[in-house]
Amino acid sequence: MTETASMPSTADLSHPHRPRSNHYDADWIVENQMGAHPLWLLEWLAPDLGLDTLRPGARVLDLGCGRALTSVFLAREYDVQVTAVDPLIAPDDNARRIADAGFADRVQPVHACARDLPFSEGSFDAIVSVDAFQNFGADDLYLPTLTRLLKPGGRIGVVVPALREELPGAEPPAHLAGNWRPAYWAYHSPAWWRRNWERTGAVVVESARWQEEGWRDWLRWSEVFAATCERARETAELLRADEGRALGFAGVVGRRP
Repeated sequence: MTETASMPSTADLSHPHRPRSNHYDADWIVENQMGAHPLWLLEWLAPDLGLDTLRPGARVLDLGCGRALTSVFLAREYDVQVTAVDPLIAPDDNARRIADAGFADRVQPVHACARDLPFSEGSFDAIVSVDAFQNFGADDLYLPTLTRLLKPGGRIGVVVPALREELPGAEPPAHLAGNWRPAYWAYHSPAWWRRNWERTGAVVVESARWQEEGWRDWLRWSEVFAATCERARETAELLRADEGRALGFAGVVGRRP
């Protein structure tokens, strides 16, 4: 999705199963969004990742943080120190947003590419990536390089747009053919992600699961922007045509041995 000159109406964006996210200003989230609702996704992932079990001040890498909404959420909700990494958003821009939220002392913005991270081995207690890992993390060689940044026993957790099941052949599902974009071939099933991670030996996969009703959240969020953003309108049309048969979100969590 892209920003538009006229901000869409936020209406009521509370979520019955995301109580932590409901405490955040909807206009702030809408103004700084770069895709699906990042806090809904992170809050859904948090129990699998064990964020509540991290000690105060634990170090967390937020990889592909966008405009640092998830980074502020991590610092506020879990009392951790966050390194907020993104290659597209200027660190000064994120620094202003983080300071305005009151977390300049707990969130450090870093401008870096996911494949060239300037951190030493064992730097982090946890790694989080929300709606970004599909863009750089599917390479068989990437996960071992990334998880070296974790302390032994540390966890990595990602939420990615996904397929319920892998698609056979080289054609999209017939009911989505008119709305399909080449970028959707980067979406994979929870089972695919589990195998991709397990065969590296870099982590013990603790969960790889489909987000039930995730497509409905994605659709609801896209409809907020549908009147003012062409990409959101296309996404909403795609999700309405699919009705959860193929598209949604998956969460994957692994632990460094």
